[in-house]
Amino acid sequence: MKTPVTRIISDDERGNDHAPSPDEGPHGAPETDAPLFDAYSQAVVRGVESVAPSVVRIEVTKKLQTAQGLREGAGSGSGFIISPDGLVLTNSHVVHGAASIGVVLSDGRRPDAGLIGEDPESDLAVLRIYAPSLAPVKFGDSSRLRVGQLAIAIGSPYGFEATVTAGVVSALGRSLRSQTGRVMDDIIQTDAALNPGNSGGPLVNSSGEVIGVNTAVILPAQGICFAIASNTAQLITGWLVKEGRVRRSYVGIAGQTTPIHARLRRHYRLTQDRGVLVAGVEPGSPARLAGLREGDIIIAFKGHPVSGIDELLRKLVAAEIGVASGLTVLRQTEKLDIRIIPQELLRSESWMN
Repeated sequence: MKTPVTRIISDDERGNDHAPSPDEGPHGAPETDAPLFDAYSQAVVRGVESVAPSVVRIEVTKKLQTAQGLREGAGSGSGFIISPDGLVLTNSHVVHGAASIGVVLSDGRRPDAGLIGEDPESDLAVLRIYAPSLAPVKFGDSSRLRVGQLAIAIGSPYGFEATVTAGVVSALGRSLRSQTGRVMDDIIQTDAALNPGNSGGPLVNSSGEVIGVNTAVILPAQGICFAIASNTAQLITGWLVKEGRVRRSYVGIAGQTTPIHARLRRHYRLTQDRGVLVAGVEPGSPARLAGLREGDIIIAFKGHPVSGIDELLRKLVAAEIGVASGLTVLRQTEKLDIRIIPQELLRSESWMN
């Protein structure tokens, strides 16, 4: 007795009469997922097509001090056109200290370019290019962003022009320290992949509106990238176009966040448990003239509690330049009110506050 042999018949042999399951699409994917993929793709394509003509590649040369002496180095980044008359927004760290700046438009043109102004504290810079028929971006309102919203990044990572990555808004209201040590607030966190060269490029929504300026990536991490919120970028841009810089005030101390002893908190009924320890006072500074000493703990500025060094930095805005203000400090066990007049912070200042 012979054992029956079962032969496997292919779909071709049976005349392709094997119809897909009602739950499957033409490629075996669930039919219900197809519209979702189409909608996502359409959203990304729509956003890219709206803003891509405005994105530029920035090429810079810089003088670098090496052990062998002064040498010339090259770097690149991204930017985007924000006005029909040729204003381009990018990161300060892309163009800071550049001996020459070149801009390559999406159509290949290389117009003359020059620096209008930069603000290292917010890591933003504005360039001017001279070319006709420019397409500026449209800014979105970053205050209306929601976590999980689609985010599309466009730039020139490693020199590869018009590279697109997409992800979501991972978090809002992050703080990030700039290269100068000052804290940047209202930072957008996204998982849209960024690489060196993406800096200064736009982060856009599905409508092609710019919601942020790509600025940083944590290299060892996966999917943790940051962008300066569009509302902040527009504010800083206005100052840079008007004055070429952003004015800020300073008091001339080196400080650090420190806890306040529980007995002092209870005795003076303080609402915060931390303040700013004065670790150093710059000679001739507003702090020195006001009588601040090393070891003092700043607990309030103009009557508003100060619970850390970053909070004090946020309060030292341009409006405080030359204005007499009250500074409340703890000196050992005493609580003192000191009159101080913040002055304008110059780039040559090495003191943090």
